[in-house]
Amino acid sequence: MQIIISPAKQMRADTDSIEAGRRPLFLEETGKLLNRLKTFNRGELRELFRANEKITEENFQRYSHMNPENGRTPAILSYVGLQYQYMAPQVFTGEQWEYVRRHLWILSGFYGMLRPDHGVMPYRLEMQAQLSMGETKDLYGFWGDRLYQELVREDKVILNLASKEYSRVIEPYLEPEVRYVTCVFGNLQDGKVKVKGTEAKMARGEMVRWLSKEQIEEPEDVRGFEGLGFSYCADRSAEGEYVFLK
Repeated sequence: MQIIISPAKQMRADTDSIEAGRRPLFLEETGKLLNRLKTFNRGELRELFRANEKITEENFQRYSHMNPENGRTPAILSYVGLQYQYMAPQVFTGEQWEYVRRHLWILSGFYGMLRPDHGVMPYRLEMQAQLSMGETKDLYGFWGDRLYQELVREDKVILNLASKEYSRVIEPYLEPEVRYVTCVFGNLQDGKVKVKGTEAKMARGEMVRWLSKEQIEEPEDVRGFEGLGFSYCADRSAEGEYVFLK
């Protein structure tokens, strides 16, 4: 079972906690994206990011001096956000680290996809950014089916804990023999499941922590998750969608 999650917008460098163990798989493609971004002036970057001047300037400087080959922060420690706070990889045991190294992928607009120990540098480039590359108009077109093919190369079971923005880079290429299960975290309101973004991010991180702690290998066992007040709802779930209600 391979688990996919989203990155976070905010990032940090951390070379003290744990040493990055491996190079990202798609550094050649990352280099192409970087070269394209280096051609943008501040105004163009701001429009691409849809961000304020401070964030734009920070990333303008990052891209001006960046060499992706020098990434030293393990990816899972680099992202800062609710999902990663509740995942708490800084306090993983050795068993938990081994689990996420084998099972977890972080999808990324800039790096494509990352194992937790792949060495990265802070960047800003969301998967939905309208960045044209050659004949492709956006990052979904740029990455194509490369990420999906790597994801299912040795495992045909995918647990989707990513947001729609990121799972969209995988879902168009799903084949019949691949089992794909999406986890939904929500509340029941007026007879319908309503998803709150903040709670969903927290629950996804908590689930990754729980999966690694319990060493979960099969999708059916994922239904035992009960973190943050959520529990599996069989009546609202289906074979390809596990619904957890609070």
